[in-house]
Amino acid sequence: MSAPIKSTILGFPRMGSDRQLKKLASYGLSEVPVGDFSYYDHVLDAALTVGIIPERYQQLDACRLAGNKSINVDVPSLEMKKWFDTNYHYMVPEVADNQRFVLHNTKVLDEFLEAKELGHNARPVILGPVSLLALSKPAKGAATKPLDHLANPGASLSGAQWVQVDEPILALDLDAAVYKAAFAETYNAFAQVAGLKFLLTSYFDRLGDNLVWAAALPVHGIHLDLVRGAADLDAALELIPKDKVISAGLINGRNIWKANLEKQLSVLAKITAARTPASVWVSSSTGHLDEETLGWLSFAEEKLEEISILAQAATNPDDVAAKLQDNSAKVLSRATSERITRAAVQNRLAELTAESYRRQAQFNERQKAQRAALRLPLFPTTTIGSFPQTAEVRRARAQFRKGALSQAEYQKYLEEETQKCIEWQDQAGLDVLVHGEFERTDMVEFFGEHLEGFVFTKKGWVQSYGSRCVKPPVIFGDVSRPHPMTVDVARFAQKCSPNKPVKGMLTGPVTILQWSFVRDDQPRSQTAAQIALAIRDEVVDLEAAGIKVIQVDEPAIREGLPLRKSDYSAYLEWSVNVFRLATTGVRNETQVHSHFCYSDFNEIFTAIKSLDADVITIENSKSDLKLLGALQVHGYSAEIGPGLYDIHSPRVPSVEEMAARFSALQQYIPAENLWANPDCGLKTRGWPEVKEALTNLVTVAANARKAHAASN
Repeated sequence: MSAPIKSTILGFPRMGSDRQLKKLASYGLSEVPVGDFSYYDHVLDAALTVGIIPERYQQLDACRLAGNKSINVDVPSLEMKKWFDTNYHYMVPEVADNQRFVLHNTKVLDEFLEAKELGHNARPVILGPVSLLALSKPAKGAATKPLDHLANPGASLSGAQWVQVDEPILALDLDAAVYKAAFAETYNAFAQVAGLKFLLTSYFDRLGDNLVWAAALPVHGIHLDLVRGAADLDAALELIPKDKVISAGLINGRNIWKANLEKQLSVLAKITAARTPASVWVSSSTGHLDEETLGWLSFAEEKLEEISILAQAATNPDDVAAKLQDNSAKVLSRATSERITRAAVQNRLAELTAESYRRQAQFNERQKAQRAALRLPLFPTTTIGSFPQTAEVRRARAQFRKGALSQAEYQKYLEEETQKCIEWQDQAGLDVLVHGEFERTDMVEFFGEHLEGFVFTKKGWVQSYGSRCVKPPVIFGDVSRPHPMTVDVARFAQKCSPNKPVKGMLTGPVTILQWSFVRDDQPRSQTAAQIALAIRDEVVDLEAAGIKVIQVDEPAIREGLPLRKSDYSAYLEWSVNVFRLATTGVRNETQVHSHFCYSDFNEIFTAIKSLDADVITIENSKSDLKLLGALQVHGYSAEIGPGLYDIHSPRVPSVEEMAARFSALQQYIPAENLWANPDCGLKTRGWPEVKEALTNLVTVAANARKAHAASN
């Protein structure tokens, strides 16, 4: 019997029942990670661990420790950004000129020692110093860059054999002159720590050119994402010294489809042919289900078993022959199922023409038609879509699902909530209203429930930001729309508002794709186009129902951008095309909106312009008005509503604070094209703060109208 290959994982889902180390160990893993769990945000945890705490929060903490309960807590929150190309949001650390790195807590050490006392062979996980600082930003007024403060923030991990140091920025295009030196400084310092072995870990994509110098760092092992970065393998076998471990990420940690173990075994065989088994590890790359579909899927616990099977099969295949045969049968079942491909959907895609992607007229002509039809004031006000999902709303939904409320009773409740929401917006003075989305649990799950080609889990939770979680749908086959999804509620809401337009609210095809578990047997662009046709049908039906303003949200369009710049153009081309496909079926008079949030938009602003939406609303306040820089560089000729306040914080900004932002925006955006709105939807907020904030926002717009009239 050959020596076994080590099996492990990089981390485990934070959300789920009975998440325990002994559960991981029960799947035969050689080693389990600790320190990867976070109650809120692992980037924020890492920053706090080494003392990266903005001064405004240090003052609050000092007052709290002094027992001052009457302190003013009106402090802006940290900026929020997407974690690489995922829907996970992290808080952006702020590094000041006088930043000192001090051990502020011992979270990772405490968790490692707890695991050790329980008898588990555990590997501490930390976010690498270079990635932590690269993901940070200078504090306001700072003259230095975060990387200027590079230091060794590692805590003592006495007793550990291996430490996993996550450096996901290695999957990005990096300035070699800057980052080669930064990594060398950091890992030369780590190499001085006696008795510890370091596993340098990157994921999300290939290392590419970064592999040349990363392979030479004084670490004891390197993890490769061989699902999304399979192109690295040949170079890695040549460049990584044979005395270093190669951790092979062969099981896709970002999707839920059962792995083709026979295919991945051939990759593993290539590695073991060039290495001894002791220097090879096998790892991960990073509901309403029928029995057949369930057999095609592999969630976190099933992936542990797949990793264990691969590790055993590489050296002792007879021990897992039956499991390999079962895997092959299920992979074949999915590949040959008649439920996957539908001729009507495929034929409709094939029949599309260039006209399918174009509005009837250019924006200037559409704008004239829309102004005549909508008769909106200067600086029109609106919200992004959702209003508070209160405990009462959630309770009614739960009662309906349990059968305690009939369909008619639940529908009556939703209509009452919608009418109250419409009436309040009208009284508050908002110009374009929304129905509030009380019927929706989630902006993607709701649409998946109404489309063919989707299935759902009951407990497949994924963390989005903080303690907020979503349950992504599973796209298993060709997508189509069997019936209208939002037309009835939009029609009802518009009847509640005879004098003001109500927006039809839809989620765009790229966002539905990005926030689902997507089938991997056809290009993502093709799946997105199928979703776009379904949304197009809904857009056309909304217009026919008398809805004059239709919003198709694409908050995920930036996160779908590939990590490597050489891959940008292909993605941007098809992502723009599917949005156009979804929205170009309406008349000139119908105003198409779209919304984007919580990303750095400079890299995709040209693509946003190419979407040809009539109005975009875009996050602005939480990122220190960085949007202004994009407007300076790229310009924008259509209408735009940069967010005037951050909805992810309970604080209510004053009229003066929002007015200052609005005044700055008027320097770059013509008055006739500028809207006033919040940063994002209001689903997670409470009604008192929402009413106060929106009342202030309406006041800002009203004052701006008066000032503009006085100056012209």
